[in-house]
Amino acid sequence: MGQILARSLTSSRLWLAASLLATSLSATSLFASSALAQTGGEGLSPTLSAIKTAHAVRLGYRESSPPFSFLDQSGRPIGYSLELCEAIVEEIGVEVDDPNLRIDYVKVTSDDRIDAVLQNKIDLECGSTTANAERGKRVAFSPLMFVAGTKLMVPKASNVAAITDLKGKTVVVTKGTTNEQAMHAADKKFLLGLNIVTASDHEQSYQMLAEGKADAFATDDILLSGLIARHKAQDKFRVTGDYLSYDPYGIMFKKGEPQLSALVERAFRKLGSNRDLVPLYNKWFTARLPTGERLNVPISPQLEEAFKAMDDSASANN
Repeated sequence: MGQILARSLTSSRLWLAASLLATSLSATSLFASSALAQTGGEGLSPTLSAIKTAHAVRLGYRESSPPFSFLDQSGRPIGYSLELCEAIVEEIGVEVDDPNLRIDYVKVTSDDRIDAVLQNKIDLECGSTTANAERGKRVAFSPLMFVAGTKLMVPKASNVAAITDLKGKTVVVTKGTTNEQAMHAADKKFLLGLNIVTASDHEQSYQMLAEGKADAFATDDILLSGLIARHKAQDKFRVTGDYLSYDPYGIMFKKGEPQLSALVERAFRKLGSNRDLVPLYNKWFTARLPTGERLNVPISPQLEEAFKAMDDSASANN
């Protein structure tokens, strides 16, 4: 498995820029003017009011984004992002005075996840979604939970080692992802003449590569490593190339509701103050997954520092 973050000084700077962008998006959401939010009954924001009425929170999940959001052997949604969302649900229960909120799982894809939030089909999107400035104009994001970057999955026997080795070849990307944008940008920059094709989800993109319908599959490196582990395909495929993008991940939710934004931030800070964020990371990235695979991806020093910044406990300030 390749390491998730580049270790060079340049990569560290890019990582910091991505981290600051995610933090900025979160802060913008948190401190947005309350005039933008239409409050519901009992002084609750629209989303929280609807949750209180329904006694349920709808979590958007992905079927094939291990270890963030995927299905176990019984078809139950599990993953790192879903556990973070469950912590937010607990905080919502406190806010709406209902500790027994039901969780309803709603399947989303990379292509429809933003619309699912905008059209009130889900309350929280718990997948592997990049928090960038473009998306921040439409939706809100939690504090930083991970940083990934676009790389390539190719067959073990392939001679492709970098994006420039794909000149004139076919690359599959998952529709609606930042990776799709990154590949079009690389194609234009390096004059590669790529045949860029799309699939509806990461599993379908993987299958296109496995069936020889594409020469490479481009998406976030951690997702590529997760798919290789999930399919026990370490002897068939490898992850290669320089990072073509840097993507800070966050939990996505409705924009323009400061009360909801503050609640999400509070949930993360509780996890940080209880020292739960690093163990939660290790559960999904270094320990054996419930489905049997092990990614063996230790937390980066940069992400660990970002988690420490979420610690509001007295000992953290001593």
